[in-house]
Amino acid sequence: MEFIESLAQRIVDLPLWAAWVAIIVATFVSEDLTCVAAGLAAATGRISAWDAIGAAGLGIWLGDLGLYAAGKYIGKPALRRAPFKWFIHDEDVHASSDWFARRGSVVILLGRFVPGTRLPTYFAAGMLETGFVAFSLWALLAVVIWAPLLGGGAMLIGRQILPWIETYESWALLWLAAAVFAYFGAVKFLIPAFTWRGRRMIVSRWLRITKWEFWPPWLFYPPLIAYIAALALKHRSLSVLTAVNPGIPAGGFIGESKQQILESLGDSEFIVRSRLLESATPLEARLDALREFCDAHSLDYPLVLKPNAGQRGSGVAIVRNFTEAREYLAKIRVDCVVQEYAPGEEFGVFYYRHPDAERGRIFSITRKVFPVVRGDGERDLETLILADSRAVAMAKFYLKVNAPRLHYVPRPGEGVQLVEIGNHCRGTIFLDGTPLVTPELEATIERISRCFEGFYFGRYDIRAPSEDDLRAGRKLKVIELNGATSEATHIYDPRYSVFDGWRILREQWRILFDIASANRSRGAPVTSISELLHALGQYRRTSKSHPG
Repeated sequence: MEFIESLAQRIVDLPLWAAWVAIIVATFVSEDLTCVAAGLAAATGRISAWDAIGAAGLGIWLGDLGLYAAGKYIGKPALRRAPFKWFIHDEDVHASSDWFARRGSVVILLGRFVPGTRLPTYFAAGMLETGFVAFSLWALLAVVIWAPLLGGGAMLIGRQILPWIETYESWALLWLAAAVFAYFGAVKFLIPAFTWRGRRMIVSRWLRITKWEFWPPWLFYPPLIAYIAALALKHRSLSVLTAVNPGIPAGGFIGESKQQILESLGDSEFIVRSRLLESATPLEARLDALREFCDAHSLDYPLVLKPNAGQRGSGVAIVRNFTEAREYLAKIRVDCVVQEYAPGEEFGVFYYRHPDAERGRIFSITRKVFPVVRGDGERDLETLILADSRAVAMAKFYLKVNAPRLHYVPRPGEGVQLVEIGNHCRGTIFLDGTPLVTPELEATIERISRCFEGFYFGRYDIRAPSEDDLRAGRKLKVIELNGATSEATHIYDPRYSVFDGWRILREQWRILFDIASANRSRGAPVTSISELLHALGQYRRTSKSHPG
């Protein structure tokens, strides 16, 4: 908003020729915001609508020609250079290229009005050597429609509000109110509403607001943070929680080594085989180590590669051949783990044991369902995702991870799995699996947990061939174990309300503090707050090096 306010004020104070230059240059920073600012400047009457919106339109058109030229004369290498790498991603260009192949030059016009497609579409037009005359004319037509719609809307709103604002001599309120209505109203809702895809993306935003399972952590966690603070006061220490698992650094609060945890569980039939690949080792040496790992355990692709310290599925990839493994290892800048791929269904099994108890118990089981859409022989994958009543809520993510095959048309009845990584934030559906708890499963989990000295509280991510195998406690493979910051993820079952989620997690945190306090009284080390903050900062720095 500061950009709009300052730009609009500068525009009205400039000579006409300088205002044209300022508006044109500003479009290279932000086309839409400049268009709104130009419309607001026109609302004052000190610059005509023709000059304000005309200059904005000219700047936008010149920018479009620049994207076309970059695509034509530099091509894909430009995606690795500033400023293109900041705004255009390779998978978006791939999707736009497919769009061109199917619909022709008319996509140049449509790209102006479909959110998120404008930059990659115009870049792809140049890369695919679309005729310059055809491109420039289609792009000009799009600007002739777009600029008056956006800039004119801002001008009309500004004129309605201006008399009231001038009464109170507050220009800032004029820019703020008009910009909010014009930009968010037109760009986020009005323009998208003219296309089916745009309307479905509006539905996606609505579902992510109204269904709490899609809320971001900063919105969901404040009530829990208050409860955790109360528990810390009760136990006279906030960092006491790090004593919950003396066998894991900081109890598994942040930055723990996934490979170290798997090794601590022992070499049993229930643990996936894995190996650490250190980032300090040259690429070829890491690839040799990967080959040696496969040969030693008679493994073949697919394999799982993941950062040795990571959360919420960040950087996890399933590689299906040596080429994909090489690409992953070439990108990652932190230590990573290579694991055997365990087929079957995935579950989250939350276990805890009080130090004074003879046996632990299963607090929660989560059934992880990988979303599938089914083809009808007519609609492509993109349309099927947007049409699905649940998949549309995660449409932005699903469309990104499935970009190379969005225009594939599945056969009637053919199922297409949208994701492979069992994390809720990466699109997997979480359901309450409490009925799967059996004495046999509890005995197996207890046996596994007892192999790890100093482990009392955390969630196992487990693969099993079927639910029957899980109930029987057989043929299980632990693919990961998370410590102090684990969640009882069955709360994300759509049948649960946000109040159910808060209630369950309050009980989880109460148990954590009770176990940690008991361990502290037995002499378990407690990580200081300064050490925790240092570990958190280090994790945030290294997490930027995760691929994907």
